Amino acid sequence: MSGDFAQEWGGERARAADQAAMRLNGVPAADGGGGGGGTFASTPAQKRSAANTIETELEPNTKTATEHADESTSTAVKGFDGWDAALGLKKVADTWDQQVKVLIGRLGSEKGSLRGASGLFVQNDLGTGDGFRPLGTQSKLNGL
Repeated sequence: MSGDFAQEWGGERARAADQAAMRLNGVPAADGGGGGGGTFASTPAQKRSAANTIETELEPNTKTATEHADESTSTAVKGFDGWDAALGLKKVADTWDQQVKVLIGRLGSEKGSLRGASGLFVQNDLGTGDGFRPLGTQSKLNGL
């Protein structure tokens, strides 16, 4: 039984990892990003799209994968009740849950940053423009 359990457990962990896998720090070079040498800029629509992907795909899929892994782990813990293995599995499950909370927090932070970045750039541009306005007024007063 332990061999079957180990095999099933490994399969469930691999499936959960596959469902939760993501790349937050770049996009493939074929899409115009990653690989260096590209431009820093992205459109507000691209930022919205990335934030929406986090909200509609990554966050829910990560939660689903976590719940699935939690169910499997709970079943395993019950199966090993009274054994040291149950305590070990419980500790692993607690660690997994903490890591998932950190990941969900990071996804939320990235989503918020993507949604707020466009507004920050606009505010910066307006502030810079406001800083130059007195120069234009001064030029008009000097007849330039």
